[in-house]
Amino acid sequence: MSRRKIIHKIVIMGVSSVFMTMCTPPEQSTVDADATEQARLDSIRKIRCPRIFSSAAEFYKNRDWEATVRAYDELTDLGCDRDDPQEVYLYYAIAYEYMGKYDSSEIVLLKGLSLLQDNIDLRKRLAFAYDKQGKTELRMDELDRLSFLAPEDTDIKIELAKLYGEQERYDDQIAVLKDLLEIQPNNEGGQSDLARAYELSGRDPLDVYKNRFENNPDNISYGLDYADKLVAADRPDDATDVLKHVVAADPTSKVAYRKLANAYDSANKLSAAAKTYERLFRLDPRDFRVAIKIAEVYVEDQNYSSAYDWADKAVAISGEGETYGAKGNVYYKAFQDCRSPDISIDDRVVATLAHQLFEEAEDKGFSRYSRSKGWLKENEVLFGKAQWFMMDADIKNRGYVKAEGGCYKWISERLNKEKDW
Repeated sequence: MSRRKIIHKIVIMGVSSVFMTMCTPPEQSTVDADATEQARLDSIRKIRCPRIFSSAAEFYKNRDWEATVRAYDELTDLGCDRDDPQEVYLYYAIAYEYMGKYDSSEIVLLKGLSLLQDNIDLRKRLAFAYDKQGKTELRMDELDRLSFLAPEDTDIKIELAKLYGEQERYDDQIAVLKDLLEIQPNNEGGQSDLARAYELSGRDPLDVYKNRFENNPDNISYGLDYADKLVAADRPDDATDVLKHVVAADPTSKVAYRKLANAYDSANKLSAAAKTYERLFRLDPRDFRVAIKIAEVYVEDQNYSSAYDWADKAVAISGEGETYGAKGNVYYKAFQDCRSPDISIDDRVVATLAHQLFEEAEDKGFSRYSRSKGWLKENEVLFGKAQWFMMDADIKNRGYVKAEGGCYKWISERLNKEKDW
């Protein structure tokens, strides 16, 4: 073949190749294919999503939870969740909750939160799902996150504080409750919980009780609680200041008067304690135990005359063994305080009056002072036949003896002659 023919043939083949290439359609790109598929899916979603949304709403309304779940399954498979992810995942999860499938609810909510990371409603449902599954640590973490996302939502803080308390995480509970009280300084439940958390954590709760009372000065129970803590902290004088405010706010509070009197007693202000008990007695003049308490305080203050009057009043009101014992104790304490080294006749008379009253108390079933009664007899300080024999004739003729010494001048009761004297 000639050289010219060979060149000619090559030219023809090249032209043919170009022609064939121009006639073959170009291969479709991957991007174009994805776009085509996306368009197809969008077309399907445009038709199907509204229908499935409508069906899901109807199923939910009719409480058909299994059908609701199936509808939301299809919605998410089709990608319909992108139109309103909060509604889809919220009601999807709630449907599972009603079916008791909290683990499935958790999975749905986590998927929803991957799209809506800071959605409060979804996170509240997730905390609920954790609660139902007993996933305490995860629930606490979720509530803590919610407290940050919704700082003004006090319900979240209350729930979180309660959970921390149940788990004995008192430092965390205190921090949450402080945040709560910054929003609601008059939240009484929060104040009480904070005070208790302080106690359980080993911290001094006095400031908590103080703030709680000062923020709610008309709340009598807060004043009483604060006063109790002050007394326990060996601050009875401060307690009396608080309790005086309480009784001024509620002059009918027997508890407040009783605590105020006790605080005065603890502060060694015995006269003030007795006067406060007397105000308490005026609220209920038939309460013989208050009269006994008044007598005891006066005995402690060595005011035996007033102590005797109140013990005698208790006997007149009740006549129970306890009242006779209290009256005998006035004589017994006076005898111990006033007796001379050689035990005078007056001493013996008073000791015997005490002994007789202790015996009467025991006859009525009250034996609290049995040791004091025994001491009087064992130490031979009673007035008896031998002492009567030594009395002047005029005393024997009248048939009784009285204590007449200076320390006993308040005693008017007589010791009558016994038959065997």
